[in-house]
Amino acid sequence: MEAVAKLRNVPTSPRKMRLVANLVRGQKVTRALGLLKFEANSGAPKIEKLLLSALANWQLKNEDERIEDANLYIKEIFVDEGRMLKRLRPAPQGRGHRIRKRSNHVTLIIDSKVEPLGSKAAAQQAAETKGTEASADAAPKKTSRRSSTKKSTETKAEATA
Repeated sequence: MEAVAKLRNVPTSPRKMRLVANLVRGQKVTRALGLLKFEANSGAPKIEKLLLSALANWQLKNEDERIEDANLYIKEIFVDEGRMLKRLRPAPQGRGHRIRKRSNHVTLIIDSKVEPLGSKAAAQQAAETKGTEASADAAPKKTSRRSSTKKSTETKAEATA
């Protein structure tokens, strides 16, 4: 189940905020929090706080689940332009240059990632949650990889014998 958090009228240029948003898009929540904590960009602390808010919203919706077991990731994050404050800056010869103070709106959606059945990640996730070895045995067995040239020479040798 997904959870949404919105941050409105952030007094930062949308272009600067999109740099940080692109950094965490599609990442797991724990990894994204680690990235944002040490990111030098000015928008990182604001998106980090927004991500924590989205986690709290998810926790309210899913009170019976633990955050650690949910395999949460950032499903969507997008930055829209907000209001633009227009100011005048004095310029030479009595003129004025327009200064545009931009703002933005950030929307963040987190969701729990469900692995497709039969994949290694699904088997690993099931083994972690159940804690039994029975689910690990259900994982598909690895087959040896051979190049097509080896296979063809082996089949020719078998055919001649």
